[in-house]
Amino acid sequence: MMGRVYAPWRSVYLMGEPTHGCLFCNFAADLSNDRANLVLERGRDWFVVINRYPYTTGHIMVVTRRHVEKVSDLEGGEGAEMVQLLARCESAITRAYGPDGINVGANLGRSAGAGIVGHFHMHMVPRWHGDTNFMSAVGETRVVSEDLNDTYDRLLRALRDG
Repeated sequence: MMGRVYAPWRSVYLMGEPTHGCLFCNFAADLSNDRANLVLERGRDWFVVINRYPYTTGHIMVVTRRHVEKVSDLEGGEGAEMVQLLARCESAITRAYGPDGINVGANLGRSAGAGIVGHFHMHMVPRWHGDTNFMSAVGETRVVSEDLNDTYDRLLRALRDG
């Protein structure tokens, strides 16, 4: 018997208008729709956004405002600000979810697994013992237990309380 996992929030992606240009550049420029875009925080050269297709609940990305492809393209203090935001986000994720660990990393290029190619960003993925269960291993399906709007509210509070 075939099981089903319902994720109605994905229909917005499947049925919506295609994105024109770079998704992250659009988010960087759209200062009036942070909640709709799931942007949690903006720094001088970076912003923090929730991944719409998370590996686990609380999966965020720290994204450079400038459209650069790789770490070696960063200039001046951009790298330092990235590390500061990663540290703030680590603390916020820990306060909000209490994970057993957090994966931090980047996928540079399509062959490395980048879903959005050409715009550098760092992933932060909360992890719990046993979170890779049969759904991921056998069904090639991830189960995310929290609505993205609830994730937004929880992480926004944790960042503000930090």
